[in-house]
Amino acid sequence: MKRPRKPRRALLATLCLIPVVACAAWQLMPAGRDQLATVQVSRGDIESSVTALGTLQPRRYVDVGAQASGQIRKIHVEAGQQVEEGQLLVEIDPSTQKARLDASRFAIDNLKAQLQEQRALHDLAQQKYQRQQHLAKGGATREEDVQSAEAERRTTQARIDMFQAQIRQAQASLRSDEAELGYTRIYAPMAGTVVALDAREGQTLNAQQQTPLIMRIARLSPMTVWAEVSEADIGHVTPGMSAYFTTLSGGARRWSSTVRQVLPVPPKPLEQQNQGGGSPASTSKSGSGRVVLYTVLLDVDNSDHNLMAEMTAQVFFVASEVRNVLTAPIAALQGDGSSDRPTVRVVARNGDIESRQVHTGVSDRQKTQILEGLVEGDYLLIGPANGSGG
Repeated sequence: MKRPRKPRRALLATLCLIPVVACAAWQLMPAGRDQLATVQVSRGDIESSVTALGTLQPRRYVDVGAQASGQIRKIHVEAGQQVEEGQLLVEIDPSTQKARLDASRFAIDNLKAQLQEQRALHDLAQQKYQRQQHLAKGGATREEDVQSAEAERRTTQARIDMFQAQIRQAQASLRSDEAELGYTRIYAPMAGTVVALDAREGQTLNAQQQTPLIMRIARLSPMTVWAEVSEADIGHVTPGMSAYFTTLSGGARRWSSTVRQVLPVPPKPLEQQNQGGGSPASTSKSGSGRVVLYTVLLDVDNSDHNLMAEMTAQVFFVASEVRNVLTAPIAALQGDGSSDRPTVRVVARNGDIESRQVHTGVSDRQKTQILEGLVEGDYLLIGPANGSGG
C-alpha cells in the first residue's frame, strides 16, 4: 500500500512562501542607515589658513656692475660658483684709464714747473719792491715806482696761489683717475654664490651712460618668499603670523616660517612705472578688473640649499589651528555658513533622522570643529533623505 504524499507537498509549498513573506516584510520595515548617504563624526585636526602663491628669492644679494668703461679682458668666476669677499671677479682692459692717469700726472708736473718759475719771479718782484722802499726813504725814487713794484709783487703772489690751486685740482683729478683705474679690477663685495652672470669676455662696457650689470652674488640662506596675497585675504595676514609653504620639487615637505613684513602698497604694473600722478592704490587697478595683490615677505632657513631662487611656493598663512577635536564635514551643515550654530541631520541606526543644532568653531574649506551638539561616532546625513526618516 502506498504512503500519502500530502505532507511533502505541504512542506514544499511552505518553503516557497518563505522568500515571498520575507520580501514583503522587508518592504514594510523602515529604511536602515546603510541606505542613506552619511558621514561619521570623528576627531581630527583643523587649520584655518589663507593661501597664496609666492616666489623664492635670496634675502641678501648684490648686483655687481662696472664703473669703468672698456672691454672685458677676463672673467674669473662662473655661474653657481662660491666666492669670498674681496675675491677678484672681472678684469677690464685698463689701457684708456692708464693713459688718462699718465696725462694727469704730466699735467701736475707741468703745473709744478710753472709754480717754481712763478716763485722765482715773485722773489725778484719782492727784491725790487724792497729796493724801491729803501730808495723812497732817501727820496731817491718816485712814488709811482714804489707802487708799481708793490703791484708786481702782489701779482706774482697771486699767480703762485693760482698755480697752487690748479695743482690741488689736478691732484684731485689724479685721484679720480687712479680710482677709475682701480675700477678695471672688480672684486666681490660680499661672500656668496654667483647666481647670475650677464657678461662675457670680450664684451665692451660703457659706464658713462649707465652702470652695466655683470653678475649677481647672493647668499642662499636665508631665503625670502615673496608671496602675493589677494585684496580679499590681506586683512587676515599680519606680521609675526605663522606660515608654511611647499614647492613643486620638495614633494610633501613643508618649510615653516613667520610673516616678516606686509608691504602696504601693491606693485605698480610695468606699463605704469614711468607714468606720474595718481596714488599707488589707484594705479594698481585697470579697467579690466585685475585682482589687486599685496606682497607679503617670509624668511626661511636654507642651510641645506634645497631651495633655489625663482622657485614657486604654495604659501599657507595659518590664522587659527586646533588639534584632536570633533569634526564634521561642511557638506553636512545646513544654513548659509555665516552662523556658528548651524543645523545638522543625525541619522539613527534604524534610519530615523533628527535635526539638531550644533555649535561650531574653527573651519577650513572641507570640515569644521564641533564644539557642542554632537558626540564622536554620530552619523550625519550629507545627501537627500529619499523620503525616509522621522
